[in-house]
Amino acid sequence: MAKGASISGFPEWLPSERVVEQRVIDTLRKVFELNGFIGIETRAVEEGSSLLKKGETSKEIYLLSRLQEVGHESDTPIEQRLGLHFDLTVPLSRYVVENSGQLAFPFKRWQIQKVWRGERPQEGRFREFVQADIDVVGNGDLPEHYEVELPLVMVSALEELRAFGLPKATVHANNRKLSEGFYRGVGLGDIEGVLREIDKLDKIGADEVARLLVENCHADQRQAQACLELAQLTASNGAELQARFDQLWSKYCTAADREQYHSMAQKGLDTLAMIIDEAAAIRPGSVIADLKIARGLDYYTGSVYETFLDGAASLGSICSGGRYDNLASQGNRKYPGVGLSIGLSRLVSYMLHSAGAAASRVSPACVMVAVWNEDDRLASNRIAAQLRERGVAADVAPYAAKLGKQIKYADRLGIPYVWFPADAAGEDGGSGTDQVKNIVTGQQCAADVTSWLPDSVYARQTVSLKH
Repeated sequence: MAKGASISGFPEWLPSERVVEQRVIDTLRKVFELNGFIGIETRAVEEGSSLLKKGETSKEIYLLSRLQEVGHESDTPIEQRLGLHFDLTVPLSRYVVENSGQLAFPFKRWQIQKVWRGERPQEGRFREFVQADIDVVGNGDLPEHYEVELPLVMVSALEELRAFGLPKATVHANNRKLSEGFYRGVGLGDIEGVLREIDKLDKIGADEVARLLVENCHADQRQAQACLELAQLTASNGAELQARFDQLWSKYCTAADREQYHSMAQKGLDTLAMIIDEAAAIRPGSVIADLKIARGLDYYTGSVYETFLDGAASLGSICSGGRYDNLASQGNRKYPGVGLSIGLSRLVSYMLHSAGAAASRVSPACVMVAVWNEDDRLASNRIAAQLRERGVAADVAPYAAKLGKQIKYADRLGIPYVWFPADAAGEDGGSGTDQVKNIVTGQQCAADVTSWLPDSVYARQTVSLKH
């Protein structure tokens, strides 16, 4: 949790922490746009009926009152009220439908924006946080190859963040058709319920999930065991995946009247095998099959993804998503999509407090122009303006204090250079020329405002690892 956050779950980064967050945002945007994604921003408020499309989330919605008739909130159904969006996928589906005539499909968009979620705040879990999403939405249909492209884009983006201390990321993928076909093959009917319980496996363990499957999903012990064995199936290539799945199917799905579900499961398996094999051809080991990935949300219809960092099991998934075919529609026209989302605030919190990411300096300025006395401030302002015109970020000392205090102020902000204007009163030592001092190395030399440039290592704020 960020220091100074006075309301639990609503982080406020210190300036140095905000630098890290901004570098993460800049890096993600660069990678997303390098892959052809278009940036958008949607409104913060959506109708309750739209927000509830995500399924079983009414308790998470922050409802608004002052935008509507105050005093009658309890009389108005949630579906008719306005609430803050708690993800960026549901707003995207509404945005696509409303603007379909002006968008080129498939529509590839990136979006980095705040969301609000009414959950219990804890380490790395916030009520107000930034999400970073990429989605591809089709008009009528959407080719399966995007189900390979998106996890690879996210892996590429997360790989760029390794320079800031982030461990290696691996995408774990499953397919809802595969899971549903298998669950029906063993005789279970409450598919959404089974998916919700399996989605809790990493949090509460196999024994507790088995109990919930029996208690909430009308499974017997053998069916619960079958579901857990499917969840334990992992594979790094399509052939291994097929062989291990066939063994499970033969073991548990023997009833003749359930053979019809094999084709559903096989279709999902074929897609999943395609994803991990094609991903391996581009980035070996970046995407693996992991059949415990369930994404217990109603709108996913095909591939589902969770992303984990090496050596950070306690952090859980840092990037998730999947394929959705029915979330956005207009009459008979559907807009299927596939997307992935990074909980960016959670990721930044980990980078700051566990990975050791730190900003090289607080201020974006790399030069502070000293002021000998207030009568000479105009001259210092002119020097700063000339430096800025040449692309050198510059600030001016706030007070004409003793030179040591001005240098101390620059040092506190991490500004590496202090510029000493030539001074007629001789306070610069009577050199008659401007001087610039690197207060990190102690080196000082004459400088011409029309040509001087900082050393590249000091030119801009950077993010590196604490030593």
